[in-house]
Amino acid sequence: MATLVRSVARSLRRKNVSSMYCPASTLQSHATSFGFKDVAEEEKSKMVGNVFTSVASNYDLMNDLMSCGLHRLWKDRLVSKLNPFPGMKHLDVAGGTGDVAFRILENIKNVKRRAMQDVLDDDLIEETRIYVCDINPNMLGVGKKRAEERGFGLEKSLDWVEGDAEALSFEDNSMDGYTIAFGIRNVTHIEKVLAEAYRVLKRGGRFLCLELSHVDIPVYKDLYDVYSFSVIPAVGELVTGDRESYQYLVESVRRFPPQEQFAKMIAEAGFQKVEYENLVGGVVAIHSGVKF
Repeated sequence: MATLVRSVARSLRRKNVSSMYCPASTLQSHATSFGFKDVAEEEKSKMVGNVFTSVASNYDLMNDLMSCGLHRLWKDRLVSKLNPFPGMKHLDVAGGTGDVAFRILENIKNVKRRAMQDVLDDDLIEETRIYVCDINPNMLGVGKKRAEERGFGLEKSLDWVEGDAEALSFEDNSMDGYTIAFGIRNVTHIEKVLAEAYRVLKRGGRFLCLELSHVDIPVYKDLYDVYSFSVIPAVGELVTGDRESYQYLVESVRRFPPQEQFAKMIAEAGFQKVEYENLVGGVVAIHSGVKF
């Protein structure tokens, strides 16, 4: 079985021999990659926008199918590392469907209930603001609909903002926390996103990024490659009728910087205490840093 898996994986690699992640020095720019294709920078954002417009209505369902529901645990882990608190100002970028924002809000409300807090702390709850920022209005539309379904339709703590992660509309030093889940690999310039995250965070504010990443365990990596390139696009086509968007997804993961290199990029943006945690052998990783 292991021999068969390796054989299939080698076949996949031969088809994409020049397409896996390469050091920056051998590419013109990470910014010009759309999956395994090299495209003009001005084209990438449009192409990514088309992908998420296409998948918006089935985005969370496909996350469940592709990860066998594990994405829910990964997001729970992300929020637990954030350690939300009443009264915080938090920015969730590329969070259109609200999955992370809802978890943060529920966590804050649970803190309040557990502590049986007084009127003063009720005021802190009122002051809590969680901004859900996404460049795609279709994704935000799905999030707003889900908020209504979950009883958050009139929630004053949630603000939905259409905006670009590379050029945020928020003021300097205005946020206690910043999260981005499964979004940063889709941007045109990762460095600009990190710089903007640093700019809007207050001193002591935390940056957390949950992203699909790189598996280095040999046999497991072979299995993961087979699953990624053979199963995920097929499931995407079956459920959404859109194979190409999910082909882009698996290709974009391979072009995203490996864990150590991404950690270095976060540090170069000015963050300290940069670390990362691999989940499921590196299928996903949570990177974090603090602004001092």
